[in-house]
Amino acid sequence: MVSANDVVNVNNRPAQATPTYQQRIDAIHKTKIEHTDLKLKKRGYFDIDDHGYIPWSEPIPFKAKPNHPAGGCHGAKCIGENFRAWLEVHPVYIHPMSALAGAWVGYVPGVGGWRPEDRPQHLRPLHKEYNIIYTGIGGMNHLGPDMKIGLDLGWGGLLKKIRYYRELNVPAKTSQTSQVSETCEVCEVADFYDGEENLVLGVQAWIRNHVVKAREWAAAETDPFVRDNLLTIADMNEWLVENPPRTLREACQFLAWFQSIDRMWAAGGGLGQLDELLRPFYEADRAKRVPQSLPGADDVSPYTASGSLDEFDEEVVWYIASLLFNDTHYSQIGGPTPDGNRDLTSRMSFLILEAVHRLRIPANLAVRVHDKLNPALLRKAIEYLFMDGTGASYSCSGGLDKGYAHNGVPIQLARMRAKVGCNWTALPGIEYCLQDVTRMCMVSPFLHAIDDVTKNLPAAGEAPAELLEALWQRYIHHLGTAVDIIKQGFAWHMDHHAHNSTEIVLNLFCHGPIERGLDVVAGGVDIYHLTCDGVGLPTVADSFAAIEQRVVKEKRLTWEALAGHLADDYAGPEGEKVRLMLQSIPRYGTGNSRADWWAKRVSETFTHLVRSTPTSNGFTVIPGLFSHGIVGMLGKQLGATPNGRHAGAPIAHSADPDPGFMPGGGSSPTAKSNAVASVQPGWGNSAPLQIDFDKHLAVEYGGIEAVEAMIKAHNAQGGTLVNINVISKQQILEAHADPNKYPDLVVRVTGYSAFFKTLSPEYRQQVVDRILAEN
Repeated sequence: MVSANDVVNVNNRPAQATPTYQQRIDAIHKTKIEHTDLKLKKRGYFDIDDHGYIPWSEPIPFKAKPNHPAGGCHGAKCIGENFRAWLEVHPVYIHPMSALAGAWVGYVPGVGGWRPEDRPQHLRPLHKEYNIIYTGIGGMNHLGPDMKIGLDLGWGGLLKKIRYYRELNVPAKTSQTSQVSETCEVCEVADFYDGEENLVLGVQAWIRNHVVKAREWAAAETDPFVRDNLLTIADMNEWLVENPPRTLREACQFLAWFQSIDRMWAAGGGLGQLDELLRPFYEADRAKRVPQSLPGADDVSPYTASGSLDEFDEEVVWYIASLLFNDTHYSQIGGPTPDGNRDLTSRMSFLILEAVHRLRIPANLAVRVHDKLNPALLRKAIEYLFMDGTGASYSCSGGLDKGYAHNGVPIQLARMRAKVGCNWTALPGIEYCLQDVTRMCMVSPFLHAIDDVTKNLPAAGEAPAELLEALWQRYIHHLGTAVDIIKQGFAWHMDHHAHNSTEIVLNLFCHGPIERGLDVVAGGVDIYHLTCDGVGLPTVADSFAAIEQRVVKEKRLTWEALAGHLADDYAGPEGEKVRLMLQSIPRYGTGNSRADWWAKRVSETFTHLVRSTPTSNGFTVIPGLFSHGIVGMLGKQLGATPNGRHAGAPIAHSADPDPGFMPGGGSSPTAKSNAVASVQPGWGNSAPLQIDFDKHLAVEYGGIEAVEAMIKAHNAQGGTLVNINVISKQQILEAHADPNKYPDLVVRVTGYSAFFKTLSPEYRQQVVDRILAEN
């Protein structure tokens, strides 16, 4: 537990006085900043979404017990036993100003991963040839849990469920006449239940440890508020060891325990439709506490005429802020009902948004935009965007719902998908989608294609236009090869993953795994749609357009000269002239340009190659266009490209036009939005739009109203996700030069947010370049 005295002093409150709810939230914020500084000192920059783990320097008495000659811990039974042992000795953490107990300090050490004999060594050379770094093989988590299962049952109920289905599915004794394969199947199912049971028993032990410590600390505490808070936390968690939550605070505490173990197990991060998960608890608590003000069906805003909250809702914001401090899991507010006739926005939606605003740390919250979204919720989200510089992302039903329904899924089911990841959505508890772990470089196939064409140039007779078509055909060939390599990896993953590194946490919160005794990867759920995200489409589109204009149409450059400049990385003054000439064509995003035409053609081709055929074992793959932050890593392995990009430089980000894509090196939010909408794959996976406004120019652009109109328009165009920063250009430049000048500056990097200072200089440069170019 952090020092209560330190927290009290920071809040500048009189000794023994009860802190206000905002003072408690401010204390949590201060601790988060301190923890972030410690993490940076300990491990350096981290170019991923911010996680809520607590920096811990003391030794933890745990050593994994392997079940493999190579020293690994694999399979459900071994993983469950080790996970339980880890939780039994895991440190206890309670922030005295938090409404909740618990935090995680690291992954389960030495547990999980794949057996050496199961690793796809035969695919490694192909991955290297086509610059495939994120293959999806062995990808963990990245599906959506149904947390209502846990909130309804509690940990004790989950344990009873496991034991009930074990008795149903595992015979007490295997018949001596059973075939060996049947015996092995029974053993695997028994191991599955052993693993899940041990995990739940470990969670219960960890919670009990917090109950004991909370009472110990309360007995020694002199501050009345801290003492009473610790006792309340102890009583609440003593109930939750065996029972489901009864109150909103208990529901938040249950979710905090889930978030902690989910992160411990390979960095899981999906939560769900948070406002709907918590709304029943909120309404029941409010009816008991303030029955005279129970809101009607249409009374969804919690704000008074002066813009304030009442005492009860202030307390609720503190609960939510405590949950957000526990971890930065992804969740969604608002959105359509399955029939599409109503909006899910409630008072809880506003209070969750309020907590994000008050806490001022990275938070991965999305507002689900659709035609009937409560306008006040969207407006409040954008108001806080302008105040805070970042905030919620905007997940767009316009492209997501209809696109996902194209897969043969009822539109009512498609509307139930929630944004529970960086760029992605998933059905809660019934779909295995392996989202956001597979990145296919679209630029490497292009360089293979241009190498094929330029190494076999005819001595005479073949027109440049014919060579352009030959280049396109070779690109299709190599792009198809890369897609096939990805699908080979998916087939291998689906055949081997559950045997190696089970989804032991998320199995508990899905419909089917416990009932069937099958891991979610191995048939535990009913819907399987794997996903593959293409990276670098704008680089390819601009390259095709540059060749078409400068080589084919204008003949200012021969194919031989182009090949030479690419090989030399545009060396020397002449090379730089050529580079600038190629770069200065009308680029993707300018509107009705040849580069825009090529972008659509590349997107449609990639989409067809990915979606038209399943993997060899029958799994559908859905295409998207998303890079996360891998553009620099991919670019380092690639030579120069005909769009003027130098060898080793980053490739294009997601589906966004390159910074400075408009004539004169500027940008246009509307043009950018139109471009990204035009290349959506259209199957329910995302191709996000990233917009970075200078705070002053955002006002000139039209302020809150203009940004609101842009989000609505992108949704209407079939967009899937909008990520926005509104930051002063001067502030971002100063923060880049000296990150400590703005220690709590939060930016939306892509679909996730992070403290700017935690990003590496290379990663920060991507954000800076976007803001400078767009403003």
